[in-house]
Amino acid sequence: MTDHGNGRGPLHLAAAVDLPGTYEPGPYAELALLAERGALDFVTLGDSFARPGPDALAVAARIAPATGRVGLVPTVTTTHTEPFHVQAAVATLDWVSRGRAGWTLDVSATEAEARLFGRRGAAPPEELWREAGEVADVAALLWDSWEDDAEIRDVASGRFIDRDKLHHVDFEGRTFSVRGPSIVPRPPQGHPVRVVDATAPPAREVAARHADVALVRVASVRQADAARAELRGLAARSGRDPGTLRVFAALDVDLGGGECAAEPGHGGGPLPTAEGTVYRGGPVDLAELIADWHRAGAVDGFHLTPVEPRRDLERLVNGTVALLQHRGRFRTFYPGSTLRDHLGLARPANRHTAHTTHAALTGEPS
Repeated sequence: MTDHGNGRGPLHLAAAVDLPGTYEPGPYAELALLAERGALDFVTLGDSFARPGPDALAVAARIAPATGRVGLVPTVTTTHTEPFHVQAAVATLDWVSRGRAGWTLDVSATEAEARLFGRRGAAPPEELWREAGEVADVAALLWDSWEDDAEIRDVASGRFIDRDKLHHVDFEGRTFSVRGPSIVPRPPQGHPVRVVDATAPPAREVAARHADVALVRVASVRQADAARAELRGLAARSGRDPGTLRVFAALDVDLGGGECAAEPGHGGGPLPTAEGTVYRGGPVDLAELIADWHRAGAVDGFHLTPVEPRRDLERLVNGTVALLQHRGRFRTFYPGSTLRDHLGLARPANRHTAHTTHAALTGEPS
């Protein structure tokens, strides 16, 4: 493992704002605003067909007007859902939030969940993640089906769109087919940020090919370093620039017990459990762990899930994040207005205009 000084890039931080049993938007907005006060890159909202609760994407859209900078990343299940509707909903979230949207791609693997829809049975994880990759592919095609200046809104002529700047999509996947163009104009970010939990092997190829942010549940800096190297290697072999993939260590955090003086450093470190990797300790030791892992170049950032949402997120922002900011390890303000700005990711060019732009810059024929 190589020491990269201050890490391979700026430190990124994200947090979950899940509130089991809560259906009103107010408490979610309160937690998102708390995360925004700490300049966190984004907050996530979990979702699953296997448990009761509000639709995460709808909650994110509802709280978007109440927030101004923090990214909003709901979980979107790609199994049993219509890819055309998924991309339209995510694009709409990007418009509502003015460029702060992302989505965590997930799959639904149980027979009980399949019976909720009655369209097909459960399938192996490998098959479901291949389908998730195809959903990511067709979403990008549909987002690019509108050029950025396709909307003309010419009142005098009554023309809303320039039809020459809409592009046909005809996608055939293994389990679905989609025709376009989209019904939603190209999102402010071009492509809203894609997040994939790459801990399970079937998800890694999808993360390497499609994710802007990959989450890995690891219990040590060496595991984190190995996971990051593997994902970046897979990304390079798939033909993409591995520098465009951000790898976050995913930890559950329990900050209720104060600093753990009995064990030196990091409150004893995170521990693997059946539910995931859990850190138990205090805000100061957590700040030390975050700084050490990032300084070693093992991760680009952290996604932290509070065990007790309100208590632990408040201690995370007011304790851990404040200490990292005081030491110059984490920013004190947002570098831009979009989630891609926060993550240091360029806005993707539209595939239908990129060749024209290249020709204009180089003098080559388009």
